[in-house]
Amino acid sequence: MRDPLADPAPLVRRVYAYVAYRLGDGPDAEDVTSETFERALRYRESYDPRKGDPAAWLIGIARRCVADAALKGRPPEPSVHDVREEPDPAAPAVDRLTVRAAVASLDERDRELIALRYGADLTARQIAETLEMRTNAVEVALHRALGRLRESLGGADEEAPTAPRWRHETGL
Repeated sequence: MRDPLADPAPLVRRVYAYVAYRLGDGPDAEDVTSETFERALRYRESYDPRKGDPAAWLIGIARRCVADAALKGRPPEPSVHDVREEPDPAAPAVDRLTVRAAVASLDERDRELIALRYGADLTARQIAETLEMRTNAVEVALHRALGRLRESLGGADEEAPTAPRWRHETGL
């Protein structure tokens, strides 16, 4: 069996990004990320590559760690005041703090879907496996969550090109 933690650096970044989407950047996210990898080391024999890749397995562990952290009194959603914002000259018109506040205003399911897709960088198929849903149901739910996020941002992305046209124009 292949070691799911053989190349931990990219996995740590993905897990931390997911946790930071859920709890906000900083010490709480670092603690939960550490707890995730401690559990993964303890239970690495339980990893089954037929059920998904190591990232999806770790995100499943991280989801439980985030839930445990919420039960211990940590806030279940990011705190806009605790975010370490670094200026980015290439940042889009809507800044990270505004997006974080908009994400925090969504319901739990929408926040989870957005954190899995954009924080953990999982595909719809991987999210479906993690949440035990059908892939098309995840795609629809994610589409609707993004629509609610756009509404929460005041329609900031209404004039943005659709994904297929954008991919065509940029060659991606």
